[in-house]
Amino acid sequence: MPRRKKETGPEPNRRAELLRAAARLFVEKGFDATTTRDIAEAVGMRSGSPFYHFRSKQELLKAAMVDGLDAGYARLLAAIDGIADPEKRLRVLVRTHLGTLLEGECPSPMLLGETRALDAAAHAEIAAAFDRYQLPWQETLEELERTGRIPSAASPVRLLLFGMLNWSKHWYRADGELSLDELADRAVALLLAEMHSLAPQTALEKDRP
Repeated sequence: MPRRKKETGPEPNRRAELLRAAARLFVEKGFDATTTRDIAEAVGMRSGSPFYHFRSKQELLKAAMVDGLDAGYARLLAAIDGIADPEKRLRVLVRTHLGTLLEGECPSPMLLGETRALDAAAHAEIAAAFDRYQLPWQETLEELERTGRIPSAASPVRLLLFGMLNWSKHWYRADGELSLDELADRAVALLLAEMHSLAPQTALEKDRP
């Protein structure tokens, strides 16, 4: 009978596998219902092997969120590099975010509701990563406001946009009527149309029949 190969210390590629699998399972089943055995089986490890890489399930959750948000932030910056027009940039931000959520890259933004399981230090680290992730969005919305394409770039606008996009994880189907490109186009059109409808009317517009 062949001897089973002994698992040694942490390997970066295995750590990345664990983070992707954990993020996916935490989204699908919830943090409390997901066991370390579930995560280990998802990447072909023995049940105790994740603890070579992470001290606890809580640390795995925190790392999945921080690493995922930072990886998403890097993808956003690469995707919008050189795009001067803020409306085009917003569309690329939306499409890239949808890809992160729906194409299996790492659904970390969907895990923010699970932070109740973590301590204050982990909360602070995740908040810093989420702030970084939001920077290009807020800068783009502010530029849209300066150029008169939306009436306000206040933070609730950004948070409502994230809420709309993140909810697509619950209903979007790759074999449905819309491609992700079409979904991104419609999400941006909806946001800009809704924001335009909230803009104060000019005196000329008020006098029109």
